[in-house]
Amino acid sequence: MYEIFEQLLQKYNITAYKFCKETGISQSTISTWKSKKNLVSPEIGKRVADYFGVSLDYLMTGKEEPEEKKNPYSDLKGIYLSYAKEAQDSGIDPDDIRLALDTIRRLRGEK
Repeated sequence: MYEIFEQLLQKYNITAYKFCKETGISQSTISTWKSKKNLVSPEIGKRVADYFGVSLDYLMTGKEEPEEKKNPYSDLKGIYLSYAKEAQDSGIDPDDIRLALDTIRRLRGEK
């Protein structure tokens, strides 16, 4: 599992420190994966898989999912998903998010 985790970090150009900071998973937990002293709990495994937009099976085995089962948001970095979750938990309406994005684009001079 650790090897796949490392590959995902490299693929998305994310440091282990940044991953830990964004997910709340401790660096000591990652160290135990690396030394293979401890297997990943299902809860932590799911958090890692969700962060990278992969299945838990992929995280554990490295085997790709069939195309039709892939998450359409798998190319999103975890931080974007974290913001979406925070907005949802805070009761921010999706229309308000769209308005904020449109405002940012206008300020940047984008269409």
